[in-house]
Amino acid sequence: MILINNVFMPLNADFSDLKTVAANALKTDKSNIISALVHRKSVDARHKNDIKFCVSLVVAVSKDEEKLIKKCKNANSYIEPVYEWKRCEKVPENPPVIVGFGPCGMFAGLVLARAGLKPVILERGKSVDERTKDVLNFFGGEKLNTESNVQFGEGGAGTFSDGKLNTGIKDKRIREVLKTFVSFGAPENILYDAKPHIGTDILKTVVKNIRNEIIKLGGEIRFSSKLNDMVFEDNKLKEIIVNDEKIPCDKLVLAIGHSARDTFKMLKDNGIKMEQKPFAVGVRIEHLQSDINKALYGKFYDNENLAAADYKMAVHLENGRGVYTFCMCPGGEVINASSEENGIAVNGMSENARKGNNANSALLVGITPEDFPSTDVLSGIELQREIEHKAYLVGNGGVPITTVGSMVFGKEQKIGRVKPTVKPKTVFADMKDIFPPFIVDFLCEGIKRFDRKIEGFADCDAIITAPESRSSSPVRILRDENGESISISGLFPCGEGAGYAGGITSAAVDGMKTAEKIVELFM
Repeated sequence: MILINNVFMPLNADFSDLKTVAANALKTDKSNIISALVHRKSVDARHKNDIKFCVSLVVAVSKDEEKLIKKCKNANSYIEPVYEWKRCEKVPENPPVIVGFGPCGMFAGLVLARAGLKPVILERGKSVDERTKDVLNFFGGEKLNTESNVQFGEGGAGTFSDGKLNTGIKDKRIREVLKTFVSFGAPENILYDAKPHIGTDILKTVVKNIRNEIIKLGGEIRFSSKLNDMVFEDNKLKEIIVNDEKIPCDKLVLAIGHSARDTFKMLKDNGIKMEQKPFAVGVRIEHLQSDINKALYGKFYDNENLAAADYKMAVHLENGRGVYTFCMCPGGEVINASSEENGIAVNGMSENARKGNNANSALLVGITPEDFPSTDVLSGIELQREIEHKAYLVGNGGVPITTVGSMVFGKEQKIGRVKPTVKPKTVFADMKDIFPPFIVDFLCEGIKRFDRKIEGFADCDAIITAPESRSSSPVRILRDENGESISISGLFPCGEGAGYAGGITSAAVDGMKTAEKIVELFM
């Protein structure tokens, strides 16, 4: 097989005739091309008057492979990575237990189930269908269910998001994660899109299909099942307490999310070693998607072959503090992602089609342990809670908003062309009543800097919604090279909540790696 990189194709290109494209790139006859498939596809928008697709092709030829590779500077030999789902030779007396059924727990569960270990998976929230009802009721103005919301429930926080799958990590398992998602209902384009996403509407079906696969293989999934405590003997895990019931357990995969604050406290009380971890806080910023399209695509802004434009920006200010955009949701909406009473937290969400009027993104300021109120390992969580509680008080239970015009330029607070999307209700607020002043100052400076990169980013009508306080975990649960807690044997912390991942794909990969360590114990 041959991998050809940097093949440029016009926006109106015929992707059904890739054999001709491959033949031209390799300077060979089309009859020599057995197959040609898109391996990666991105939009090259560096020149707004000449936007095109940049693709990589995986090509099979009938002859002269080595000669063709030597003649084409962008061609290399290619072997499709193959992931081996291992099978155990023996089954333990007590099945391994997984806490959390987000991406990390799901893929750990798949590895263990396909190995024949019949894992028991505990999820404090509800199944995705029941959870969706609770979330929609909350968006409609009903009381928050603190155990079934945007943070807690089947699929994890990622289920109510854009379902972005791009990641900064390099790992052979990434391709298998994408292929697995496709096999359970995700669109095939995630296998080659440079910025793959599934969308919350499709993710709900995908996670149900993964659940059913684990059950079919002998695994068990218990919803509304909360880990209350753990029991050790001689620094070895012996039992866990779930909904006040003792369950024998000597292999526990701790795949909790970054919002499982009560679980972090339980771990601290049990002497499990953790450390403070940098994270970020800030706001969601909303623009009209059409404005973002025009800024990034120029005259091609309404081309039907181009998806809604997205962006990713970062700047380091003179004092060394970083301001950056994160989890940008084209054609999406801002959602109330609260999980605790008397607190407000927001996030972004979009469906697969990304057809909403607004673009939204987190706009964040980096926070280090030096900014935390104390040296306590859970001090970062307390900082998050303080911000979320202030937001609740300022909004009297509503979600605080303002405009770029007001926050950055001191203008009157009023809704203009951009309408806020967060539900159920919004309240105008001064962001300095929610955040430490330095955060607001840095956000304002960041918006001005980003306006130099995307014209109109500092549009006075852009909506600011606060607070985005849960971009990542402020805690890391320390583990050794085998994935086990350095405090006790049998506890395997992993994923985003444990401080070892930052998104759906990296969390899934970390879940697989952790489960593989357990599988090796029974080979």
